[in-house]
Amino acid sequence: MRIKSGVTTRRHKKKKFKLAKGFYSDKSRKWRQVKQAVERSLAVSYVGRKDRKGDFRSLWITRINAACREHGIPYGRFISGLKKAGVTLNRKMLSEMAIRDGASFKKLVSLASGGAS
Repeated sequence: MRIKSGVTTRRHKKKKFKLAKGFYSDKSRKWRQVKQAVERSLAVSYVGRKDRKGDFRSLWITRINAACREHGIPYGRFISGLKKAGVTLNRKMLSEMAIRDGASFKKLVSLASGGAS
C-alpha cells in the first residue's frame, strides 16, 4: 500500500502561503513564485537584522560626535581620551548620556581631554 503525502504537503504549503500574504501579484498566489519570494524575503530579513546593529552604531557615533563638538573636541580624540582614562562605557550609553544628561557628559569630555593631552 502506498502512502500519499497530501496532508504534509498541504501543511507545508499553507505555512509558506501565510508568510507570502500581502506580497505583490502572483508572488502571493502561485506556489513556485511564493516559494522563491518567501525564501528570498527570509534571507533578506536575516541580513537586515544584522545591518540594523551597524545602523544604530552609526547613529550613536553621530550623536556623540555632535555633542563632543559642542564641547570643542572631535569624536576621535574623545574616544581615545576615554580609553586612556580607562572609561569603558559603550557608544549606546555615551549617546544616551549626550542626549539626556548633559552635565555628566561634559564631565566625561573634560576627563577625555585631560587624558588625551
